[in-house]
Amino acid sequence: MHKAMSILGYPSFHFSSIYDNVKDCDLWLEAIDAKFNGKGNLPGKPFFDALLGHVGAVADAPCNLFAEELVACYPDAKVVLVERDIESWYQSWMALCQSAYDPSIFALGRLDPYWLGRLTALGGALTRIQAGHAQTIDQARVRSKAAYRQHYRVVRDIVPSDRLLEFKLGDGWEPLCDFLDKKLPDTPFPHENETKANAQSFVELGQRAMKNIAKNAAMLMAVLSMPVAAWLYSKR
Repeated sequence: MHKAMSILGYPSFHFSSIYDNVKDCDLWLEAIDAKFNGKGNLPGKPFFDALLGHVGAVADAPCNLFAEELVACYPDAKVVLVERDIESWYQSWMALCQSAYDPSIFALGRLDPYWLGRLTALGGALTRIQAGHAQTIDQARVRSKAAYRQHYRVVRDIVPSDRLLEFKLGDGWEPLCDFLDKKLPDTPFPHENETKANAQSFVELGQRAMKNIAKNAAMLMAVLSMPVAAWLYSKR
């Protein structure tokens, strides 16, 4: 959906938007801690303005965890509730969970704490909450569908009907453009294989992390070699 929003002139925020601003992970984790663990103050409009003020739309995590807060802070905003067949969604979601609960991604994050470590900390928290606060992949399998249905109930309860569009991806441009008062684009509605896209995202995360790790290792070797070189020079 974020691609469709971008085509319509709404630059959108979604999880991958954080890749180049990883310090934002710390702020989102604080907000999650406040909402779900009662630690600190709940995020308000200044928080969302600071992190989201440069975009025209938000999609998916982490923003979906703050539906109530976002609706309260932006009462004139329109909401597009994208509903998928739950079995189709479940298959792609569990494929994502297989990677998100894999301990190897967190081990890699410990070798690249500044970038991947932050992303895995936030991504892990988001996945656990969206899976019904599941701490393991087995719990996620059992709890995820109920958590999915609960999220949709919450959105329907808090958003006035005149600001809510219940949308299926097969509906195409027309209902979306009517709802947003936009002209129909000349380009086809973007469709993406979510399972494949998620898998590719994890591959790209790993590749970028490995580059960071190699760079950090090279810098460490350079720093460590300086006193050795100085000592060898002194023995000449």
